[in-house]
Amino acid sequence: MGAQWKAKHKDLASNAKGRLFGKLVKDIMIAARSGADPASNARLRLVVEQARKVSMPKETLDRAIKKGAGLTGEAVHFEHVIYEGFAPHRVPVMVECLTDNVNRTASEMRVLFRKGQLGASGSVAWDFDHLGMLEAEPSVAGADPELAAIEAGAQDFEPGEESGVTLFLTAHADLDLVSRALPAQGFRVLSAKLGYKAKNPIDPASLSAEYLEEVEVFLAAIDANDDVQNVFVGLAG
Repeated sequence: MGAQWKAKHKDLASNAKGRLFGKLVKDIMIAARSGADPASNARLRLVVEQARKVSMPKETLDRAIKKGAGLTGEAVHFEHVIYEGFAPHRVPVMVECLTDNVNRTASEMRVLFRKGQLGASGSVAWDFDHLGMLEAEPSVAGADPELAAIEAGAQDFEPGEESGVTLFLTAHADLDLVSRALPAQGFRVLSAKLGYKAKNPIDPASLSAEYLEEVEVFLAAIDANDDVQNVFVGLAG
């Protein structure tokens, strides 16, 4: 599952794409608080590139930037909140939210975590590293992810043998730097963000198929919540 949990069966149905756009719009508005020009706002540039890669309409993208930068006269009040706890069978999980109503989100998280266990702040975070994460695919035949990681300044990498997408891991401050350097090493960046990676991930083979299914159902319900931006889970692979 890697550092960030993703549903096994992603489709391009309108509702699925709509949820993706909704998450990206929030990211864009938050990033645009530091300036509406992607050329001088590294965080905004990375999110804008991600939005373009999934074909977000230009009107939607421009409106989100202007709204986040305060150019439309509309106030944007999103708070960043992290929820920590365990999925069923003691699988650690970090849930990253952007919400305009913390009380509502907290109430919804308590309900969603009934199938697992909601923890206090710091109860799970100690077992995760907070890193820059870039997903990239080869743009040149024979591109070597290990060499690319070294040359671009990444700390580590995880090749996706089935998907062909490599996860490059960086220090916080190096996320934009590595994102800019990877294309010269033969890799096209698909997404770039800060996230959480488990230090001691659980081997899925240690869980039965039934238990894994229960974990997947739990994570899917969390991810479907409108306030949830990212779900990071302590499972290897």
